[in-house]
Amino acid sequence: MSKSSNRFLEITAPGIANLKPYMPGKPISELERELGISDSIKLASNENPLGCSESVRQAIAAEWPETSRYPDGGGFALRNALANKHNLDPACITLGNGSNDVLDIIARVFLAPGYESLFSQYAFAVYPISSQAVGATLRISPALDYGYDLEALLNMVGDKTRVVWIANPNNPTGTWVNNEELENFIAGVPASVIVVVDEAYIEYVGKADYPDASKWLEKYPNLIVTRTFSKVYGLASLRIGYGLSNPDVADLLNRVRQPFNANSLAMAAAIAALEDDDFVQRSVEVNRNGMAQLTAGCKQLGLDYIPSVGNFVTIDLGRPADEIDRALLRAGCIARPVVAYGLPNHLRVTIGREEENTRFLSALGKVIG
Repeated sequence: MSKSSNRFLEITAPGIANLKPYMPGKPISELERELGISDSIKLASNENPLGCSESVRQAIAAEWPETSRYPDGGGFALRNALANKHNLDPACITLGNGSNDVLDIIARVFLAPGYESLFSQYAFAVYPISSQAVGATLRISPALDYGYDLEALLNMVGDKTRVVWIANPNNPTGTWVNNEELENFIAGVPASVIVVVDEAYIEYVGKADYPDASKWLEKYPNLIVTRTFSKVYGLASLRIGYGLSNPDVADLLNRVRQPFNANSLAMAAAIAALEDDDFVQRSVEVNRNGMAQLTAGCKQLGLDYIPSVGNFVTIDLGRPADEIDRALLRAGCIARPVVAYGLPNHLRVTIGREEENTRFLSALGKVIG
């Protein structure tokens, strides 16, 4: 149904009429159903190719008999495990149905018609979606080399600004800002403006001057840091994430947070995942090797790419990505065109296992050759 044909548009909240829904990566089951193929690979949604750890599977199995019970609405055990990990009071923690849920809660708490939401060109799609859904005005800073121009972003902060969003690393470009740049930016933002630093991919970053913004929470009370278990921990389908903030900010977020937004299986899995450092290290190593494999393959194919510190790389195909993506789908390879981000010639590819990366590069070479 087109936007103009929807009979209920006139009674929607401000911002909804022009809102475009988030388009996730195509599931393997959908591709195989549509094209009648099998043995597909999915490198579209920045998932961990190793799955989750064995200790997580055991934790889920142990929790399974209690699925008829509502979860602990306060998430006591997980919040305490996170408090220990980050050396924070549990009162600083807001649990979410994935970190996307926390981002949406932030928008509902701090944004409204008449207020401004600031983010960068090529920033994660949830920032404008959640902001526009509550009627806030969107202000977009031009990117610098596909990443954040923090000076330009800071210059856009005004009297109506309520939230500034920064993904570090950024999705879908994989770019990042260093310790000095980010702290100088946060220090320059008025205390009345919330700064959100989205660190969904932090575990993959191997840069010495990459900042862990959660260390600055006491220094900057207007800072919120979001994290997820969907990426390196391999819990994407369970939908579990969290926010770290000043207790007064967390108090407001938890007033809006829906009851039981974090389910029992997800919380049990998350606690187990936090304790399995070996799995995280193995996942990071697989990602590092896979990144080297994919980027080397791009060079061999004569393709440019955006240098990334996440678990994906965004490739410049030099032509519309949609047509190449369709050909890759027919070859059983699911990647992610990012035309919706204003990058019509780019394809974002998640780092997979060695054999998946090899298959993707082979298929891509045939498609573009």
